[in-house]
Amino acid sequence: MSDGDAPAGGEGEVAGADGGDGEPYRGALGAFPYAVRSSDSWVFRVYGVLAALVALGTVVLFVASLVGIVASTAGFPASVTLVRAFVLVLMLGVLVPLVAPVLLVARRHRLGRAVDPRYDGALAAGGFVFLASLYVGLLASVPPDMQRPPTGAFAPVVSVLYALPQLAGLVPPALAAALVWLLHRRLGHVEGE
Repeated sequence: MSDGDAPAGGEGEVAGADGGDGEPYRGALGAFPYAVRSSDSWVFRVYGVLAALVALGTVVLFVASLVGIVASTAGFPASVTLVRAFVLVLMLGVLVPLVAPVLLVARRHRLGRAVDPRYDGALAAGGFVFLASLYVGLLASVPPDMQRPPTGAFAPVVSVLYALPQLAGLVPPALAAALVWLLHRRLGHVEGE
């Protein structure tokens, strides 16, 4: 383990600040293990691992869909590239709020910033809400010809979601992403500093 990978010794100490280039991790990929190791919150640690797996799965799905779209639209006019660009924008709309709690917590630990003690856990909770909102949004956006009759304990909820216009599926993830941002703004600093 190099000096740049050394864990933080205390709350106010920046990990790896005295070694190498002063960075305890390099880029977004290195932020995941760093944030999980640095946080004292078990809720955050679970979210960090889950977010990494879901982000990886999301990238694989979106890349596969983009390959399918490119293959099916080969030879079409350039205006079809708007569809390709939309897939990339949609992928970013899913990935950014998904990984934001991990990146924010990693940054907070790297800089040694004093924050509300609930910060890591609250951002993880916001991340879990975002994951749940993705599922709710997907249910609301299912095309009518692909909907199956809902059964089970959640059948009334699923029926209500199916009855909503498809664009309503964008609302839950947008609200959950806003929640993550609000939690960061509210708990990301200690009063008087």
